[in-house]
Amino acid sequence: MNAATSFPVARYRFEFQVGQAIRLPDYAGSMLRGAFGHALRQLACMTRQKECAGCPLIGSCPYPAIFAPPPPATHSLQKFSQIPPPYVIEPPAWGSRVIAAGETLVFHQVLIGRALQELPLIVLAWRRAMARGVGAGDGTADLIRVVHCGEAGDQEIHRPEVGTIAAHAQTLDLHCSDNAATTSAATLRFATPLRLQQNGRALPPDKLHARTLLMALARRANLLAEFHADGPLVADFAALGEAAAHIREEKHLTWLDWTRFSSRQQQKMSLGGVVGSWRLEGDLVPFTPLLQLGEWLHVGKEAAFGLGRYRLDVHLPEDISGTHEKSRDWQRQVYESKVVVR
Repeated sequence: MNAATSFPVARYRFEFQVGQAIRLPDYAGSMLRGAFGHALRQLACMTRQKECAGCPLIGSCPYPAIFAPPPPATHSLQKFSQIPPPYVIEPPAWGSRVIAAGETLVFHQVLIGRALQELPLIVLAWRRAMARGVGAGDGTADLIRVVHCGEAGDQEIHRPEVGTIAAHAQTLDLHCSDNAATTSAATLRFATPLRLQQNGRALPPDKLHARTLLMALARRANLLAEFHADGPLVADFAALGEAAAHIREEKHLTWLDWTRFSSRQQQKMSLGGVVGSWRLEGDLVPFTPLLQLGEWLHVGKEAAFGLGRYRLDVHLPEDISGTHEKSRDWQRQVYESKVVVR
């Protein structure tokens, strides 16, 4: 890692009062992203061209910068077909249901780097999206408030009747430590499917290794920092890869299948991944800030609509003994909630 001590990122909770009942699918991340993107484009696009490619305003328009940033024509390391967008949508908990009129719909969005400057436009886009209608039946909702969810606690920053957005922290202090004794073990508990791919295919639990996970975290954080913030985070990927190869692991991961319909491709897409707990042991000092950032940035494919979300538990050596039982309990709760769908 470079010597960065903070990272420009913030998580926001959006609370809406439902007007016309909203039907949530098993996983609402894709649905919410589609509604957000459509509303954002309507607000931001000046030329009304069908495609952003070739638009004379593509370099200054906030829509592609936020929702679908174009890859650079050239890059010193590789050629990119796409780069990660500077946001993550975190939908309601897994499970199809109907939110009735008068009830509250709650979800989160993480904004990264320069996307933070577009918060007023993003709030307006969500208001337009929900007023227009989302999901099967075009359910509608009105914004109640926006809350900033930071490490120091929650802070209400906006209500439509007030109009302004209150000042709030938009950086995350990174926990950098040179003491391996305090960062010798960590458990990642994946709540949404993790898709780490090889040759275009998502890897099953038995093909996943600590190095694969840690380097995926490093690549994602580095790309987001390079293209949307103050520059790359990782100074030496080769050294980081060597350190990752020595990390021990214990996995309690299972495969979760689910499908979504892609309106762009007009077909169903299978987007399964792994959920469960993944414990890492060894010298985690080089990875401490990356593991911390991953709770905000997510990891793996389709992170923009909430896949690859985990909760991080960092253990001191004497705290490790209960990990097996805790991970089994967590996994049992997942299945009792009927997470596995077809």
